[in-house]
Amino acid sequence: MQTLIAHARAFAQAQGAELGELAAGQSPYALFITCSDSRVIPSLITGSRPGELFELRTAGNIVPPYGAGPTSEAATIEYAVEVLGVSDIVVCGHSHCGAVGALVRGDDLSAVPAVRDWLGHAGGPPAGAPDDPLVAEAVQHHVLAQVLRLKSYPCVETRLHDGRLRVHAWFYEVHTGGVLAYRAESDSFETL
Repeated sequence: MQTLIAHARAFAQAQGAELGELAAGQSPYALFITCSDSRVIPSLITGSRPGELFELRTAGNIVPPYGAGPTSEAATIEYAVEVLGVSDIVVCGHSHCGAVGALVRGDDLSAVPAVRDWLGHAGGPPAGAPDDPLVAEAVQHHVLAQVLRLKSYPCVETRLHDGRLRVHAWFYEVHTGGVLAYRAESDSFETL
């Protein structure tokens, strides 16, 4: 914990003046939906600066069904789209994902009931090899399922229809730092 405290102090001293401008408000250009996994750091992956990226991090980058009750995830998506007016949303899965791996393998999650119940929002186990440590194929299928779910949100659907919003599906490779993006033309994930 001391390392985190030391970095927090140094950050405030080094960046204080530049960050002062952010007090006036935020106007991010994208919402980045990704996993809570500590190895996935959106600002490092995208090179974004404070104020440029609105983030939603959930276990397994799951987008719950719209209308599943008031959820933090739905509120974050709606706020990003309707209030902040982001022009792009990225749903980014990653290799070595424990959540998707558990879904594909059908792991017994009875010891972690909140995790089990949350993963129930994923929409079922994605197609993929249960013995693949990267779970690449499964994560990519999972990301596409979450994109479809996201597109069913009324605010997203409306802005997609009138061209004010674009939705992207990404796959981040933890072990290489590479990012693949889904291309509808080839129906595959390809290097950015």
